[in-house]
Amino acid sequence: MNDTDLGTCTAAELSRLFERKEASPLEATRAALDRIDRMNDAVNAYVHVDREGAEAAARASAQRWGKGQQLSPLDGVPVSMKDLTEVKGMPARDGSLLTSDEPCERDAPPAARMREAGAVILGKTNTPEFGWKGVTDNRVFGATKNPWDTSLTPGGSSGGAAAAAALNMGVLHQGGDSGGSIRIPAAFTGTFGFKPTFGWTPQWPPAKVPTLSHIGPITRTVEDAVMMLNLIGRYDHRDPYAIRGQPDDWGEGLDRSLSGLRIAFARTLGDAVVDPEIEARVAEAAQRLEALGAEIVETLPPDFDCPIETYKKIWWTASRDLYLSLSESDRDKLDPGLAGNAVAAENWTAVDLFRAEADRAALTHRLEAFNQDYHLLMCPTMPIQPFRAGHDVPPGSDMTDWTEWSPFTYPFNLSQQPAASIPCGFTAEGLPVGFQLAGGKYDDRRVLRAAAAYLNAHPARFPTVPDPAETA
Repeated sequence: MNDTDLGTCTAAELSRLFERKEASPLEATRAALDRIDRMNDAVNAYVHVDREGAEAAARASAQRWGKGQQLSPLDGVPVSMKDLTEVKGMPARDGSLLTSDEPCERDAPPAARMREAGAVILGKTNTPEFGWKGVTDNRVFGATKNPWDTSLTPGGSSGGAAAAAALNMGVLHQGGDSGGSIRIPAAFTGTFGFKPTFGWTPQWPPAKVPTLSHIGPITRTVEDAVMMLNLIGRYDHRDPYAIRGQPDDWGEGLDRSLSGLRIAFARTLGDAVVDPEIEARVAEAAQRLEALGAEIVETLPPDFDCPIETYKKIWWTASRDLYLSLSESDRDKLDPGLAGNAVAAENWTAVDLFRAEADRAALTHRLEAFNQDYHLLMCPTMPIQPFRAGHDVPPGSDMTDWTEWSPFTYPFNLSQQPAASIPCGFTAEGLPVGFQLAGGKYDDRRVLRAAAAYLNAHPARFPTVPDPAETA
């Protein structure tokens, strides 16, 4: 008789239990739904839960496993989709008062691939309106909270997915990243978040800025992320930006030694000031990677200036386009920050946007050239610790926009390179710290290999309940 707590299992563990007939997908799904029932009110990670549909899918999966006809290793594994992603039979509110709660009539690529593989889609996770900022709150569902301290933000825009991953309310969680939206919340919640090379994980309908957006996993382990990538990382003709050439197995070489891997370690990028505790944890992580066999060279990419103005011109122009498409009454329904960005972009011209794209190309050239000398670039994922939920910037700071407190993430959306956030410890306040690994285009497996080596040697720790300090 198996007495494993299925609610704490990884996807890989569940798959092995199903194969040995020591647990069933229905039991695993009910365990995930029970965790949502017990913990979601505290963190507001899920904004839609399809209990009936999940149990029906789990029953069908159990029958397939029983006959040895499972559709994939992830058949019956509980997963979530970000609320920006269309899932047939579920609403996609996008965190916006401008949308309706009518169920979608189609599956977007990540939902389609997971459903075809037999995975159980539990529901949708929270996002800011249209995913526009690096925290997770909106006028439809309110704010998502950080499981380590529910007074704080989990980051965003995939904050619902990250909070759900930290509490194992489902084991695989789909995020989207147009400027850090997978890596920011992964760092703030102590989970693993991976942004693949652009175009290798297709999406449709397109994001507001399609050439910045990457679909990827937020999980507790690299192995789980690879299992998800082996499904969602496949070409889909609906995405006009989709690229062929994905690895047959995203996890090939995952267990290889780090010997021969040359990693550039940057304590900061540009002139960003990093919290001393974060800097210390990331420096320790660099030493640990060196002990695992990697060559660590402390250096900076040459001529690197934070591309905040380049990014803003592209990102805020998309907000401007949305804003101009709306009536006056609908504009009043927008998140004030989103509307503010749209207004701020009104004086930019087509030439400004053209020059921003030229600057983007130059940045990509410099980073790709840097990756000819170094296999990976390591730096903090975030320079700051999580701050109060419900705020776009840390209260009391002189910042006005999320791009100012997340300067290490969006450069790799501009360059379209793969990047991950890996948990590497905690601050004195018990808040998670993450370091970022970025690689050259199509070097995704190299990023995953280094992340796996680190987490296998230094496993992450997760909260058993929201606000664990309060219940200690």
